Amino acid sequence: MLALSAGSSLAQTVAPAAPDAATNAPSLPSVTVSASGLQLGASEMTTPVSVLEGDELVRRREATLGETLNSEPGITSSHFGAGASRPIIRGMDGPRVKVLSDGAELHDASTISPDHAVVSEPLLATQIEVLRGPSALVHGNGAVGGVVNVLDGKIPTAIPQKGYEGSAELRANTGAREGAGAFSLTGGAGNLAVHVEGVSRDASDYRVGKGWAPNGEPARKVLGSFNRTDTGSVGLSWVGERGYLGAAYTRQTARYGLPGHNHSFEGCHTHGNHLHCAEHGEEDGHDHDHGAEAGDVPVVDLRSERFDVRGELRNPFAGFSALRLRAGVTDYKHDEVEDGAISTTFKNKAYDTRLELQHEPIAGFKGVFGLQTSQRKFSAEGEEAYVQPTVTRKTGLFLLEEYRLGDWRFEGALRHDRQTAEAQDSGIERSHNGTSASLGAVWQFTPGYSLGASLTRASRAPSAEELYANGLHMATSTYERGNADLRSETSQNIDLSLRKTSGDTTFSASVFRNRVNNYIYGRTLDAVDGLQLLQYAQADATFTGIEGQVRQRITRNLGVTLFGDTVRARLAGGGLLPRIPATRAGVRMDANWNAWDGQVEWVQVARQNRVAEFESATPGYGMLNLGVGYSGKYNGETPWQVYLKANNLTDRLAYAHTSFIKNAAPLMGRNLTLGVKVAF
Repeated sequence: MLALSAGSSLAQTVAPAAPDAATNAPSLPSVTVSASGLQLGASEMTTPVSVLEGDELVRRREATLGETLNSEPGITSSHFGAGASRPIIRGMDGPRVKVLSDGAELHDASTISPDHAVVSEPLLATQIEVLRGPSALVHGNGAVGGVVNVLDGKIPTAIPQKGYEGSAELRANTGAREGAGAFSLTGGAGNLAVHVEGVSRDASDYRVGKGWAPNGEPARKVLGSFNRTDTGSVGLSWVGERGYLGAAYTRQTARYGLPGHNHSFEGCHTHGNHLHCAEHGEEDGHDHDHGAEAGDVPVVDLRSERFDVRGELRNPFAGFSALRLRAGVTDYKHDEVEDGAISTTFKNKAYDTRLELQHEPIAGFKGVFGLQTSQRKFSAEGEEAYVQPTVTRKTGLFLLEEYRLGDWRFEGALRHDRQTAEAQDSGIERSHNGTSASLGAVWQFTPGYSLGASLTRASRAPSAEELYANGLHMATSTYERGNADLRSETSQNIDLSLRKTSGDTTFSASVFRNRVNNYIYGRTLDAVDGLQLLQYAQADATFTGIEGQVRQRITRNLGVTLFGDTVRARLAGGGLLPRIPATRAGVRMDANWNAWDGQVEWVQVARQNRVAEFESATPGYGMLNLGVGYSGKYNGETPWQVYLKANNLTDRLAYAHTSFIKNAAPLMGRNLTLGVKVAF
């Protein structure tokens, strides 16, 4: 959980408001949310949504998706060094948060373990959308935490007006001596368009705040926190008056370290519900992340290849306004290398297909229905192959309808899924069926104000790892045991939100309560010298929280924002769940003058002492962050932007409670990022 960078958004309450033409009062810009299913504006959603785009996205982008979104209200990151970081939404992570690439599910290994990277490149994103809660069930009933949809331009949807368009960006960061460059170019004529894009990043081990002393010895860098990533894509589209059909090939290679790895756990095994490590005595019941000696840090060597097909046909036949297709084939592999030799190899070969048909209004109802299917073949071979090879197949049918009446908008969604997960070594197969439904309403009771409410009942089938894991996982210092008898989770969520999008004062606030029956979690049964025995178990759990922000415009060029979030998670029996984010609050001042804009903020993260058994508390911290940008045009035609952001200016030593390796990999210390972007 890196410092909250300048300018976060909740339901698009981010930037200084622009004047409304009718009232001359400031009003937030309307942004279309692609993941909504009906191309709704952010203010029309029944639950909170964050949208990052434009200059704000340029300043906010980091090396990983989790760190890019970390400052959004209700969103933190799993933080596993510098190479791997996944979004956590309202305290839920892993398979409960679905990551999409323009509506199509990403198939990597990031849901299996937090040390596995998300194969999405923030520097190539044109827009990032976050839908909170299980109301986005049209994208999968397992997304009970929410959905992150990363939009990109790798498959063109239109022919550039002047025959070509593109952008180039360079940036550098002092905290990790990082250098990164990205480019994007689209060209076309007639009905054909071609797109190429790429990113290259090289970052060394990053520096932490003052006062860190792992293993009793002062240190300033996290060994093994380097990250070297290269991503490239080429796409081709046929574009007509009524739509487009295109395909793209994307390849990503990455090499990053795994801090906190402890070789001394090799040979540890279980006796019943207890761990046995012959060289260790019983430990004191707390989690101690272990550092690694120089040259002894395992390295992930990753390769992902994906083929995407996207298409849309408007007015395909009578009574229907759009037909949309999303399909992909992924070949993912990463080796975990220790002492120059491959110790474990993870492979994930998957395909997914999604077909949507949007109908014209029928008796006032407008909606979309569709079919989604996928198959994932996952395998792990080597020392840490703690999950046997599995084949997971999913099929889902969904329906989303809306009805508008005066100042009211009503929404209903229904989805049914079937999943089969087969363990190939043991021959065990488990099938789960689940039906999910949601009802929501938005009432624009006066101009500029809206009140939203949603009720959702969502089902999530257990993942193959939760069913069949059995072995030592040294990256997270755990010994994991699955449970083949796990049942599906059932989430019952209520979400209330209030928004004001015009005037000198704008705000958005949301409260939620999510009751999950048969919640699946890793219960710690025993711990020896920092190694924990995790048994996947089920119990009823409740997640309750609030998130939001309010901005006051002081002058035409100056504004102040207060923001914060908190979530509490408890088991029905009174226990607490591990790695739940700490409460956050902050204040931000933004200003703009001619071509300049800037923000300065203070973020306070509270101490997290509401911890699960065998889990240690995490101290709170405060961070001072600054951002400034200057925009112009070369020869009056070519837009360009220079930006500078400075995070953790006080060089505070800080830890992410959500991380398995929080003590082995604190957050980055004082760091400056300087970048320039040109569009043409």
